[in-house]
Amino acid sequence: MNTEAKGPATGSATGPITGAEIVVRCLAEEGVEHVFGYPGGAVLYIYDAIFQQNKFQHILVRHEQAAIHAADAYSRSSNKVGVAIVTSGPGVTNAVTGLSTAYMDSIPMVVISGQVPSHAIGQDAFQECDTVGITRPVVKHNFLVKDVKDLAATIKKAFFIARTGRPGPVLVDIPKDISMHKCHFDYPKEVEMRSYRPVDKGHSGQIRKAVQLLLQAERPMIYTGGGVILAHAAPELNKLVDRLGFPCTNTLMGLGGYRASSEQYVGMPGMHGTYEANMAMQNCDVLIAIGARFDDRVIGNPKHFASHPRKIIHVDIDPSSISKRVKVDIPIVGNVKDVLIEFLAQLDAAEAKPNVNALSNWWKQIAEWRGRECLKYPTSDLVIKPQAVVEKVFQITKGDAFITSDVGQHQMWAAQYYRFDKPRRWINSGGLGTMGVGLPYAMGVQMANPDATVACITGEGSIQMCIQELATCKQYHLTPKIIMLNNRFLGMVRQWQEIDYGSRYSESYMDSLPDFEKLAEAYGHVGMKIEKPGDVDGALKEAFGMKDRLVFMNFITDQSENVWPMVKAGKGLSEMMLGSEDL
Repeated sequence: MNTEAKGPATGSATGPITGAEIVVRCLAEEGVEHVFGYPGGAVLYIYDAIFQQNKFQHILVRHEQAAIHAADAYSRSSNKVGVAIVTSGPGVTNAVTGLSTAYMDSIPMVVISGQVPSHAIGQDAFQECDTVGITRPVVKHNFLVKDVKDLAATIKKAFFIARTGRPGPVLVDIPKDISMHKCHFDYPKEVEMRSYRPVDKGHSGQIRKAVQLLLQAERPMIYTGGGVILAHAAPELNKLVDRLGFPCTNTLMGLGGYRASSEQYVGMPGMHGTYEANMAMQNCDVLIAIGARFDDRVIGNPKHFASHPRKIIHVDIDPSSISKRVKVDIPIVGNVKDVLIEFLAQLDAAEAKPNVNALSNWWKQIAEWRGRECLKYPTSDLVIKPQAVVEKVFQITKGDAFITSDVGQHQMWAAQYYRFDKPRRWINSGGLGTMGVGLPYAMGVQMANPDATVACITGEGSIQMCIQELATCKQYHLTPKIIMLNNRFLGMVRQWQEIDYGSRYSESYMDSLPDFEKLAEAYGHVGMKIEKPGDVDGALKEAFGMKDRLVFMNFITDQSENVWPMVKAGKGLSEMMLGSEDL
């Protein structure tokens, strides 16, 4: 990228200061309050500078992967850029999964990594790896700082790139000698980058065409994704959907973008979406996609999806995402919030109104699909149903908690049965599908929202991938409620093996699980085991009543329970299985 920082500088120091002090000063200039990290040889000068400042707090995690995940959730649950620091070599390679997770979901983050001294680069030095090379495919951009004079401007650019356009993680690799070299501190006010000019405003003519098309539609559908959340466009989206009276669906990443309590909300689309959302997606005549990317888990088989003729409007800040998987009729490139503001203004000015009669027939059809009650599940007095636990969490928290989750069956149940009315309350790995994120996510969320209720809905497979972070929670008095749906199986793997692989459960069951209650207690927290359906309500109320303790709840759930409805991989949206009777 050809770049130059310009404008008057802020905070010029009286004399030259070290690169490490510059890093710290830059973070303070950006208003950073929390940094997650793990020290090591290549970043010791930076850690020494952190010791000597009081502008931000450093949170020491127990594994670098957790530092990136926590910074990622810190960003997802607030309006800030998450920041993490890792050392060279294994510090960086441990961070790759976290970077990739944030990159797939377009989360703004700045990661500072240490590097071996400049003269040792390429010499197979101790704890050396090609950081720029390794991380290039999983970040929005990365930098190797070769001169201390470039350091402040580079960090400024990193924050600018991370939060503008389609957001994403940016990595700044700093050799150890650069963090020791001295120069005067100049922090640029603005950044001018020749090769990076994101567009915010959508094309008015395209928006006009889209408004006309929507008002003529007989079976319209609004499909929204994570882009609405990232652009802080939930208020505008709610206004638009309410104004038009159309059905709306939110993807996994878009949950809470449009409120789930509305009658117009038809649930989540896709592989484990609702029957009514998928049938409406498949059978609509005009589809507007807002900040969503027609992901394979959302539309199923693209050929099958395209077999029903419909006009598609696609609003996205990233032009490369438009018409990538499905052909689009009206592309609109721009920031979702700006585009929706223009949409609302043009609706006000439009003479035409939505087609009321056609819309009423469309809603009758949707009501018929709804009548299938696809999320109904059999209740039991003998075994705990995982869906019932999530519903109870929703009732007890009144739908107002931050919910983090991992990946697997528990993730889908959390998304299906916790009904989000607000954006940035559902914190989850969508694109990459990373197990182990739930607990570090809960830490990041609580750091960003210290007074909020935070619950982590996880499984016994996922939680064990970052369980060491229970120590971090103890050190920093973090008190999320961990709700572990323990079916003694890698549930989603088992479900697929049952459906597609003749119930050959290859390596999917857990037969040496720890005593989770004792483990939680060993880390200094409260452990609970719940085995009877009649105890679920009382245990959850007790746990959420303990505001100042982390409570680890081990719910022994029904082993045979599967996530329904389901669209099998390679199938179309209307080829749904609503339960085991469809197998």
